[in-house]
Amino acid sequence: MTDGPLIVQSDKTLLLEVDHEAAAAARAAIAPFAELERAPEHMHTYRVTPLALWNARAAGHDAEQVVDALVRFSRYAVPQPLLVDVVDTMGRYGRLQLTNSPAHGLVLVALDRAVLEEVLRQKKIAPMLGARVDDDTVVVHPSERGPLKQTLLKIGWPAEDLAGYVDGEAHPIALAEDGWSLRDYQREAVDGFWAGGSGVVVLPCGAGKTLVGAAAMVQAQATTLILVTNTVAGRQWKRELIARTSLTDDEIGEYSGERKQIRPVTIATYQVMTRRSKGEYRNLELFDSRDWGLIIYDEVHLLPAPVFRMTADLQSRRRLGLTATLVREDGREGDVFSLIGPKRYDAPWRDIQEQGWIAPAECVEVRVTLTDAERLGYATADADERYRMASTARTKLPVVEAILDRHPGEPTLVIGAYLDQLDELGEALGCPVIQGSTRTKKREDLFDAFRAGELNRLVVSKVANFSIDLPEATIAVQVSGTFGSRQEEAQRLGRLLRPKGDGRQAHFYSVVARDTLDTDYAAHRQRFLAEQGYAYRIVDADDLLGPALPERG
Repeated sequence: MTDGPLIVQSDKTLLLEVDHEAAAAARAAIAPFAELERAPEHMHTYRVTPLALWNARAAGHDAEQVVDALVRFSRYAVPQPLLVDVVDTMGRYGRLQLTNSPAHGLVLVALDRAVLEEVLRQKKIAPMLGARVDDDTVVVHPSERGPLKQTLLKIGWPAEDLAGYVDGEAHPIALAEDGWSLRDYQREAVDGFWAGGSGVVVLPCGAGKTLVGAAAMVQAQATTLILVTNTVAGRQWKRELIARTSLTDDEIGEYSGERKQIRPVTIATYQVMTRRSKGEYRNLELFDSRDWGLIIYDEVHLLPAPVFRMTADLQSRRRLGLTATLVREDGREGDVFSLIGPKRYDAPWRDIQEQGWIAPAECVEVRVTLTDAERLGYATADADERYRMASTARTKLPVVEAILDRHPGEPTLVIGAYLDQLDELGEALGCPVIQGSTRTKKREDLFDAFRAGELNRLVVSKVANFSIDLPEATIAVQVSGTFGSRQEEAQRLGRLLRPKGDGRQAHFYSVVARDTLDTDYAAHRQRFLAEQGYAYRIVDADDLLGPALPERG
């Protein structure tokens, strides 16, 4: 027995003592294979899941490394059945392999014949397969490459896809030589992706995911389709590619609600891809419009279901998913693993911060007490209205104003989910509001004014959660969110993490109504950031003008 920070339990939960001197090292060691479930103040709870173990295996971690991390940091003897289960679970990955046979095309090969016999008897799998080649090999219909991987994952036998990829239509791309180069972790991310041919790169907001995408395009030397969350994000991608690579304006097309350009590099929005016409997803034909050599999915954790289904047909194309957090609130992380690829690279946020590539940030939860009238209204409301009522309580408005008074003149984002609340805040604070209905041109003008320092405050809806580069922002005040969305919390903090020229610290405030669902959902949202090492301080709104909140950084 040692005095380690970790308590490993037989139900595959790990308890991490946050205040222990070795907690940071333990968190880094278990991060590749354990998922944070709860993050109260002193003891965080992680769970070891099969998907996390398979992601670790695909990323090059073996069972011996996982066992070593558990044993090294555990305070007590690690339950022997758990260690056996870790080894067995990781050993399931790759016992079935998808490869290309010169004589038979795509085939499923078993390194363990009994496993093949087991899966062949699955009713959902049999229709995806063709003739039996020999005892260990069976033909796979090429169109079933994706669905087969999905199904095998669900029954606990994830296949290793070694079938390779088509090169696609060649197109020359080079990185611009103007005094910049890839950072070490960006190069490692590209190498990790390219070694596997498809998969997901997880990097913090502000760490240069676009540059990883550009470097992958240079590796591919081929036509590329880039899928993004919205038109503003797409145009940021275009500006960055023109600045950082040899690509010109004429080589990059925009495929959005406003334009339908198909060029060697085409940037399309998820919205236009999933728009229906007479019940059909007409724009999904874009996938077949060129012989793409690479498909990049920006913010892959938001990948819509129709694009998921189309991705199943694109298994012969190299696919790169980029995200700050692989958390999906719909639980479809397994589909990302099967259809885009396993996690190929994951850099802890704190590591990137310590290297100076993203700004340090302090997270503060400000708890507001509702008025008697608001509490009564909340208590008597229907269950499905309570969260909205708590999130949009008018009592939050003076608290937001008090926070902003503590940071006069600093570039500040006020972020929320409910449009009426945002309009009210915009009027009270005397600043513009950007929401879903704001035209793209106006959005771009307002973001440009914010970047240039002509505006130092913006009120924004969830349209600013994703892929919006606002490096000057140092303060964010979150007044409401999408229930308990962990990835939304990460994206919102991410708006602040671009390094500041003067080294200033960023401040992320969440204004939460106590004794309501608002508090419960806030705790859930914070889980991912707690896993990355960010600690929330909880303060009372009444103490706003006292020493409890951080002074200007």
